[in-house]
Amino acid sequence: MACQEQVVYSLSGGLILAGVWFLLRQLRFQMPYGRYAGSSKRWLVPAKVAWFLQELPSFLVPVLLLLSTHQPSILGKYLLLSTFCLHYFHRTFVYSLLTKSRPSPLKIMVSAFAFCSFNGFCQGHYLLHCAEYTEAWLRDIRLVTGLILFFLGMAINIHSDYILRCLREPGDFTYKIPRGGLFDYISGANFFGEIMEWFGYAIATWSMPAFSFAFFTTCLIGPRAYHHHRYYIEKFSDYPRARKALIPFIF
Repeated sequence: MACQEQVVYSLSGGLILAGVWFLLRQLRFQMPYGRYAGSSKRWLVPAKVAWFLQELPSFLVPVLLLLSTHQPSILGKYLLLSTFCLHYFHRTFVYSLLTKSRPSPLKIMVSAFAFCSFNGFCQGHYLLHCAEYTEAWLRDIRLVTGLILFFLGMAINIHSDYILRCLREPGDFTYKIPRGGLFDYISGANFFGEIMEWFGYAIATWSMPAFSFAFFTTCLIGPRAYHHHRYYIEKFSDYPRARKALIPFIF
């Protein structure tokens, strides 16, 4: 497949604009899922099914592109794209089976499925058919720094999800104060870890599609960390007031 660089850059620009739109929207309204989904039981999908289906394209689409390409790009194929797929392998085949989240509205699941299909193609196509990395990139500070941030962020994200899962038994949707790990400093430790992951990925690949995805992720889940923080303060009188919403000691 020939590189569709102009298309990829146009889609990346659109993703940045979409991120700004979501950021502005969430300054007024919470996204209607999880604790903010309301009491309606219509058109809800069990959490395990929703997470599996909506995350699957982000893993499957790059893998299919990888299997169908014949261009030799060892670094792009087997290192950088693997980091992207690793996150979504965990989200699809591990997190979805372990989650104790509330059922997800069908429209949220469908929207996430469409986005993951689009983003999986955009990231995979760029790395496999457009990006050019020489052997010198293996020693580049951007690659090393980016991979460190990616795996550190992934560790924070997985550990924070573990803490949240341990707060309640299956079928129990009562919210409690998370403690331990970065939750001792911020209310959105899981969100902070995921944002760090994708900015690490953006630095390691040094690409516009990866940056646009990291920016979009920040605009999408950053405000959610703020809404969670406000929710905890309003709900729990003993909630630690020293905690910040998303960035330790700052915000």
